[in-house]
Amino acid sequence: MAMPTIRHVRAFTVRGGGADYHDQGADHWIDDHISTPMARYPQYRQSRQSFGLNVLGSLVVEIEASDGSVGFAVTTGGEIGAFIVEKHLARFLEGQLVTDIEKMWDQMYYATLYYGRKGIVLNTISGVDLALWDLLAKVRKEPVYQLLGGPVRDELTFYATGARPDLAKQMGFIGGKMPLQHGPAEGEEGLRLNLEKLADMREKVGDEFWLMFDCWMSLDVNYATRLANAAHEYGLKWVEECLSPDDYWGYAQLRKNVPRGMLVTTGEHEATRWGFRLLLEMGCCDIIQPDVGWCGGMTELIKISALADAHNALVVPHGSSVYSYHFVVTRHNSPFAEFLMMAPQADKVVPMFNPLLLDEPVPVNGRMKVPETPGFGVRLNPECNLHRPYQH
Repeated sequence: MAMPTIRHVRAFTVRGGGADYHDQGADHWIDDHISTPMARYPQYRQSRQSFGLNVLGSLVVEIEASDGSVGFAVTTGGEIGAFIVEKHLARFLEGQLVTDIEKMWDQMYYATLYYGRKGIVLNTISGVDLALWDLLAKVRKEPVYQLLGGPVRDELTFYATGARPDLAKQMGFIGGKMPLQHGPAEGEEGLRLNLEKLADMREKVGDEFWLMFDCWMSLDVNYATRLANAAHEYGLKWVEECLSPDDYWGYAQLRKNVPRGMLVTTGEHEATRWGFRLLLEMGCCDIIQPDVGWCGGMTELIKISALADAHNALVVPHGSSVYSYHFVVTRHNSPFAEFLMMAPQADKVVPMFNPLLLDEPVPVNGRMKVPETPGFGVRLNPECNLHRPYQH
């Protein structure tokens, strides 16, 4: 049977949750006084949406093959990403064999090099790449994880990211990662409040449960060092993404400064094997956290993971729902996974990319067996209002 070719590529946008999980309504923990790079300005301190965190919306990429199979994926990128897909990237896809994923990635990356390399362009390439993997797995009638070499464990184990680690423990997660709420601009009082919250959570969850701080690129080396050392007595497991993604030198210094046994993690906003090569070769962190929807897709995550393995570093992808589940279950150096608590009060387990995806699996008691459904195992919700702003 001849391998099908790619017949058509379509890019859509949608608002309200989904892949752009920051695009939430009012009173959601994900937008409640979280330390950010913009927190140096008082008017942008209370809400991340106040400085435009939710302006992009979700990008949906559909790729249709000559046999009628359709693969799709979602990421952030919105209308900008849709323009890039329709007006630039589609030419490297249509007419190609669905198996030629490596060549298509290479051509998309090098064709956009003069205006891409990271950020929105790599988000977009990631979405296309994940749709290609979904399509190929559907053509072959098997889950994506089988294309990646098959599972190395029976189920995934999760930690939870959200405002209520105490509730996450009750739900069976192995740890809870809290957003740091107060940054350097809030001075000593802010630091005190951060430590008070950590101490309160430690008292509620006991000594064995993991607690971590997600600092979302908002600190400097001095503040991050003070925070890490002061938090050590409360058994903080790691400090995450403390500095600007471009400050490799600062990360290398911070890793030397933190107390023995505390981990430094980062990489959520890094992209491609070249960016992660700097993090690894400069000794910037103990765990890298690429987002498969932003770092270059599955094709690039495979390379990033191999590089990390050679440096004895762990790969724990940033929460990206099924797109990372299929990867983590196939890699020994990805021993656990992240789950974003998208319920507004972080008080129950709901699908991470709700309402955009149907059949999206969620952990039960902090664990999950990745479904055997072909592709990534999810469907687009037909009730979501998809908009195709451009065509080619």
